[in-house]
Amino acid sequence: MNKPYLSLQPSEGIVVSAAATIYAAWIQAGLITDANKKQKLEESIMDAITIARKTDNSVQSDNEMD
Repeated sequence: MNKPYLSLQPSEGIVVSAAATIYAAWIQAGLITDANKKQKLEESIMDAITIARKTDNSVQSDNEMD
């Protein structure tokens, strides 16, 4: 069996986790259908990126300089 090789950077993994959580919530809420699942997947990724960017702009991490 050919398995795809996947190597994510830590920040990418964080976005994947957030997007998966958003997508799973939509599934649980019954908002995912066969007709909209690709669109909702894209939306969950974009929402996760928006959350990550907003957080990065709002919070100074330990290793960032003033």
